Amino acid sequence: MSDPQSPVVLVSGASRGIGDHIAAELLRQGWRVSLGMRRPSLPAWASSHEDRVHLFAYDAEDTSGEARWVEAALARFGRIDALVANAGIMIPKSVIEADDDDIDAMMAVNVKAPRRLAKAAWDSLCATGRGRVIILASLSGKRVKSPGAGSYSLSKFAAVALAHAIRQAGFDQGVRATAVCPGFVATDMAAAITDRPAELLTQPGDLARIVALLLALPNSASVAEFAINCQLEEFF
Repeated sequence: MSDPQSPVVLVSGASRGIGDHIAAELLRQGWRVSLGMRRPSLPAWASSHEDRVHLFAYDAEDTSGEARWVEAALARFGRIDALVANAGIMIPKSVIEADDDDIDAMMAVNVKAPRRLAKAAWDSLCATGRGRVIILASLSGKRVKSPGAGSYSLSKFAAVALAHAIRQAGFDQGVRATAVCPGFVATDMAAAITDRPAELLTQPGDLARIVALLLALPNSASVAEFAINCQLEEFF
């Protein structure tokens, strides 16, 4: 049976790729997990742990979705200890090629939705005395690597700032937030934008273990940003 004292995490974009691996790793480490998915479906790795898994139909473009998800997770588990805001989109256009709709779409999913999720879960996060928020940003939130990454970088720079802003807002209540900034990760998104072989990219399972580590750190070991890269760059 599910332990009512075990921590609870909400993971958005949990149906595949990075989100799927993070949720699986956290379940393995004893967390109860609420999975935000466009089309909820129980993953194979959760089939023998259904009492510790909650599915919710979540669309980051639905501005009321976060509040409903938090309400449903609290009804199921009674607490929320952490958020992993992983859902994201990329439109590979330069800032000249992009139009306002492109920019608005990436800001809506990559920045506004995680902010709403943190806001909706805020009281629960603060109540634990050690609430945790992971914003899956990107190295594109630390530098602009190419023209085609420019518009995406606008949203991911903002996502990094969001993590810092959440950390500032909740530090005295024990809330810690981290912007996790990977480079290319072996997912469908990366396959569409790099010719680098998948085996040479950061693996989602490795990223999942990093997120689990960050969530487990005590309040006295706050990590504001965590950069991960599969290739040599001047700073990352």
